[in-house]
Amino acid sequence: MKIDNLEILNGLIAGAEGGTVEFKETTGQLERGMETLCAFLNGTGGTVLFGVTDKGKIIGQEVSDKTKRDIAETIRRIEPFATIDISYTDIPGTNKSVIALSAEEQRYMRPFTYKGRAYQRIESVTSAMPQGIYNLLVMQRGGTYAWDSMQNPGLKISDLDETAILGAVRGGIRGGRLPEGSMQEDVRTILKKFDLLNDGKLNNASVVLFGRNFYHYPQCLLRLARFKGTTKDEFLDNQRVTGNIFNLLDAAMAFFFKHLSLSGKIEGLYREEELNVPYKALRECCINAFAHRVYHRPGSSVGIAIYDDRVEIENSGTFPPDITIEKLLGGHNSEPQNLIVANVLYKSAVLESWGRGIALMVNECRRVGIPDPEFHTDGNAVWIVFHYTRTTVGQDPTATPQHPYSNPTVTPQLGKLLSAIGNNTLSAKEIMEKTGMKDKRNFLKNYIHPAINSGLVLSLYPIGSKSPQQKYYLTDKGKGFLQQ
Repeated sequence: MKIDNLEILNGLIAGAEGGTVEFKETTGQLERGMETLCAFLNGTGGTVLFGVTDKGKIIGQEVSDKTKRDIAETIRRIEPFATIDISYTDIPGTNKSVIALSAEEQRYMRPFTYKGRAYQRIESVTSAMPQGIYNLLVMQRGGTYAWDSMQNPGLKISDLDETAILGAVRGGIRGGRLPEGSMQEDVRTILKKFDLLNDGKLNNASVVLFGRNFYHYPQCLLRLARFKGTTKDEFLDNQRVTGNIFNLLDAAMAFFFKHLSLSGKIEGLYREEELNVPYKALRECCINAFAHRVYHRPGSSVGIAIYDDRVEIENSGTFPPDITIEKLLGGHNSEPQNLIVANVLYKSAVLESWGRGIALMVNECRRVGIPDPEFHTDGNAVWIVFHYTRTTVGQDPTATPQHPYSNPTVTPQLGKLLSAIGNNTLSAKEIMEKTGMKDKRNFLKNYIHPAINSGLVLSLYPIGSKSPQQKYYLTDKGKGFLQQ
């Protein structure tokens, strides 16, 4: 912003010193002024005025060629390169001027340093930036500085789950976000198009999305807990799961189905059933937690806690520096913490759309008549709380998991599957032998997955898991249909 007339200058001074304005009497205080300008660059921008007293009185100063050279020299010491507007406002009747150094918000270049040191602005105070905040801004800068884009030279394509990669591609094709020809491409080409492979080297995002071994990535962790009552005094279920985002999402949803009960209402000829907290709201919340959480801290994780009256979903990290809870709820631009991760989730149709996750969660809760979700942060973590009435809560945590779908009509295919399983717990191979099926892909797509989605069949491990111990069994609902 050009500050080159008294009207603009007086308007700026009238607001007093604060988070975006600083007064200095002369350029003899140039060093302190540049530290503040650096702090403004690390925030939302701001202006430093030279020739104004602390109380806002305009006194001006003489501006020589040396003054201009000194200003230019100090600006060059700000890194990375920043766009700074320099303005001079003449004071009538004198040979003095007020010098204004102004910087607009340049968030994607943060953090900025002056003489190798970063600064921050809190109200009217400029101070050295803590190392933790500096590191976070470096990660948020994007490009090669972002954690998810950092290359891991020791990582090989064979370390990734090819089935999960192809599953993401199929999801993207079904969602209309990837061309149909993508399935004919080899894995290496797919990884390049996902920005996971550059110059022959995989980045950290590839592990988070499609990794198989997480010994060196302990932060790829999901904590799951069901507590008795409304406090953390007693566990009813406590699990820790490591895996890629797709595995963890499956595990999270399975946990909800296990511990949240169903409520139902009659719509026409059918009974529509819903989890205590809408499935879509919980899923969107989990996706956002996995997509936007902090990954660069080895001890970080995502946590899900279910109580008798609420669900809490927590992820490590915080909101972007300039996004408050008020802005979050009032509408904001989407700023993914992990741009590559979020982009792959969007292309694979897991992440519904940019910047609409909060609205979706709120609308889903309102649709079923429970309170809006609550959003909290303490600077180290973000957690979302979904409240529901205790009268609708299933008190038995070992009850048969349920799924939020309408009671289905059992097709001949499903009937055949239910009969084959019966009261047993069988592997896919065993079921296929009993049904005479040969094509495993067709079996999973047209038999197993529809049965699971209808709440008739459950798997011992999350859907999509490649565990050799994977087996399937009937829910009470499935057994009920079998007896009809």
